[in-house]
Amino acid sequence: MDARMIVVANRLPVRRVEDAWRTSPGGLVSSLTPILRERDGRWIGWTGAPDDPAGPFEHEGIEQYPIALDEADIEGYYLGFSNATIWPLYHDAIRAPEFHRTWWRTYRDVNRRFAAAAAAVADPGDFVWVQDYHLQLVPGFLRETAPGLKIGFYLHIPFPPVEIYSRMPWRRQVLDGILGSDLVGFQTELAVRNFCRAAALIAGARVEGDEIHHGGGVTRVLRAPISIDVEDFESRASSPETGERVRKLRADLHEPARVVLGVDRLDYTKGIDVRLRAFEALLEQHPERADDTVFVQVAVPSREALGDYEEIRRSVEEIVGRINGAHGRPHRMPVHYLYGGLDRDDLVTYYRAADVMCITPLRDGMNLVAKEYVVSRPDRDGVLVLSEFAGAANEFGEALLVNPYDIDGMATILHRAITLPPDEQRRRMGPLQDRVRSEDVHFWAARFLDAMP
Repeated sequence: MDARMIVVANRLPVRRVEDAWRTSPGGLVSSLTPILRERDGRWIGWTGAPDDPAGPFEHEGIEQYPIALDEADIEGYYLGFSNATIWPLYHDAIRAPEFHRTWWRTYRDVNRRFAAAAAAVADPGDFVWVQDYHLQLVPGFLRETAPGLKIGFYLHIPFPPVEIYSRMPWRRQVLDGILGSDLVGFQTELAVRNFCRAAALIAGARVEGDEIHHGGGVTRVLRAPISIDVEDFESRASSPETGERVRKLRADLHEPARVVLGVDRLDYTKGIDVRLRAFEALLEQHPERADDTVFVQVAVPSREALGDYEEIRRSVEEIVGRINGAHGRPHRMPVHYLYGGLDRDDLVTYYRAADVMCITPLRDGMNLVAKEYVVSRPDRDGVLVLSEFAGAANEFGEALLVNPYDIDGMATILHRAITLPPDEQRRRMGPLQDRVRSEDVHFWAARFLDAMP
């Protein structure tokens, strides 16, 4: 596909740092920006600040088109409908989604604004790629106003079973919005099936193979699991500077025999509390592990204005305190809890220092931390403990898979992980690394673009 490409996402790929624009970190940005430069591309998104007056500008060869959101927009569109309605609903309603008409109206209006901005800068034949759950109505609005465009949509989070999805009062409108696309991509085959079933049962569409026929139009569906910038992580992980930071980190942890690591946004879908309870159960069954094993949990602040996020933070901190109170020793705490973000160099240092990576979401579209850990192990050692409800589990059969709802089962798997022989570690880690290397984030983007009808 040689047409000009326009990305429409909730956020721009840049952020303000001391009154200057800097490229934001992340696999999506690193994979799409080279393509946009090659194709005279544009990126439409919010700056992340309320009432930001920024106008169009160019950054590193890409035209940026900011969408201004005021406090009411942020409350209704972002914190409200996107993250208190869609986010919990699509994650199997782990928390009860809230359905408010005012949020829906704001979500619809903001989506229309994003679509209008895309239509204003696009020419017939251009390819508009809409990203994620914040903007599900944009493809439909674009199809109405600019029918000559090629439109793709990619959902980075799960799409739920129709029995759960059907609870939403605006279920048909959201489906019609997504079905304005020529191509819709999902992380897993399960999400593809769930979406097709919802389109058939709710929107009256006819599904034939990977095509959904609806209202005179055809939308193709595709499983295209997202990945990471492998070269960047491997380069950082193998640097001498990272090796020195790893030695210092393990010294700061008082040289434990084993380090277990969790790295997550502090979100109720991530299962941080249940993995800590499983570690607590492990220490109750094997109290000697409190002397030679340390669990490091990094919790990155997320959507702190929402009550559910305050609740999960309190729960996690209570569990950490309880474990350390019951099993701690002078100068030896079994759990080290870090509330805050890490830059990529520090993140890779933690990955290198960890003998076991513990990833236990209750539901996750993919979970790129799993892939980051795997390629940050230059000696092909380490153990990945992974929830079977993460999208990555479909690709990572060599990981130690767990049911995060089974505390005792997780404790058993954790103990197996910290005692796994080195030869079995390498036997499992090698294929995982090879798979991530062969299908990195650039492979993902190319696969989606090549599938466009």
